[in-house]
Amino acid sequence: MIQTEITPSEISEELLASYETVIGLEVHCQLLTESKLFASDRNLFGTEPNTNVGPITIALPGTLPKINKKAVEYAIRLGLACDCSISRRTTFDRKNYFYPDLPKGYQISQDKKPICEKGGVTIATKGADGKMVEKLIRFHHIHLEEDAGKSVHDGSDTETLLDYNRAGTPLVEMVSEPDLRSAEETGAFVTEIRRLVRYLGISDGNMEEGSLRCDVNVSIRKRGETALGVKVEVKNMNSIRNMMRAISFETKRQVELLKNGGEIHQETRMFDVESGNTYGMRMKETMNDYRYFPDPDLSAVVVSEEWLEGIRSAMPALPKELREKFTTVYGIPAYDALVLTDTKEIADYFEAVCAKTNFYKSASNWLMGPVKSYLNEHQGDITLFPVKPEGLAALIELTESGLVSNSIATQKIFPVMLAEPLRMPNEIATANNWLQNSNTNELETLVDEVIASMPDKVAAYRKGKKGLMGLFVGEVMKKSNGAADPKLVNQLLAAKL
Repeated sequence: MIQTEITPSEISEELLASYETVIGLEVHCQLLTESKLFASDRNLFGTEPNTNVGPITIALPGTLPKINKKAVEYAIRLGLACDCSISRRTTFDRKNYFYPDLPKGYQISQDKKPICEKGGVTIATKGADGKMVEKLIRFHHIHLEEDAGKSVHDGSDTETLLDYNRAGTPLVEMVSEPDLRSAEETGAFVTEIRRLVRYLGISDGNMEEGSLRCDVNVSIRKRGETALGVKVEVKNMNSIRNMMRAISFETKRQVELLKNGGEIHQETRMFDVESGNTYGMRMKETMNDYRYFPDPDLSAVVVSEEWLEGIRSAMPALPKELREKFTTVYGIPAYDALVLTDTKEIADYFEAVCAKTNFYKSASNWLMGPVKSYLNEHQGDITLFPVKPEGLAALIELTESGLVSNSIATQKIFPVMLAEPLRMPNEIATANNWLQNSNTNELETLVDEVIASMPDKVAAYRKGKKGLMGLFVGEVMKKSNGAADPKLVNQLLAAKL
């Protein structure tokens, strides 16, 4: 029977701290193949319902499935990225259960011999001292399987519509070991997986569209104990934030149950986004309930050494490798490297800028500052950013050479480049008379004018109020319309004062 529902009351931090949360994940990731896992139907999101469905997908009599080679390659690519052991001979099984969105009455999956085994993903979370702590989250295995269809309620309480477009879509399911201990660690784990599949080009990782989904197994145990508690599986989470909310609620719910002398049952629960609560759906099936048996229509897939090496040699640089490269080759701080490898597109853009300038730290500052601000404001990604890498590199060179000030570069030249991407910064600065004025005679005249106009401030400065230097410099910069060389202005003011 389904667990009696309770809403956790206020639980003391002391009571919560006496328990340890143990979390394992089943992460389902849709693969970006053109066709489905065992059929030639299109694998395309957002089309009209039931338009990407053929005879094999719904298992009409006489139809036979055929494995999608690209899906196998994508799964192997993921396995290599996670340091998994790649199965040289992998087989498929039928997982039998009856649900309206499963047109065949069974799902083709992998039970006995998955494509990838062991391996893991390293995450980084903030420790109690504020420093980042790395931790390896192990995988039990990664297997291939086909997705089910989708039930659509369409606002009706009495009818459920079925869209089979998603049925047969290739998935990899990543099954972790119970190594996670908090909502924060789990969020970091899924974030790293999403980043990884995007770098590999095997999935878009969009949780909102369902191409990355997580089932979270949560249990608790007294601190110091080693035996695992009874796990509860939580489904229906469409974002990393909601997944973390569900874990926090479920932990408190289970602690409350035990505090009141209750018993935790193994069950499947759903997460309600509005309330932030989980609620019972069904008692959890065991592996025996699925009556796995080898699929009689599919032969084993044999991964040759030549095929495996071909996939390995085509692997792109991964976030961890790029972070190491950015800190060692380009000499930027580890934090910068972490930010710049958040997406492959940003990392690629940074490297393209660095190919045109040697001022690597300045390139990092620009990307994490003005460029990131622009992207946030326009809800865009770096691939749509109007300024090309060579344009940004030229602006950095212009600034670092002292020809324009930082303020002129960020506040005047950069906005023009955003509006007119084909114009180069040197041409913009020249046309608008924004190149820094290093003519000593001209600047001396401006300095004299400022000093003469502020006799009381000059007297205060000479009596020891050295902080007024910034005021004098600012006034000279105003008179020059920002074109004066600040360093030279400082030198001239210091000499005259």
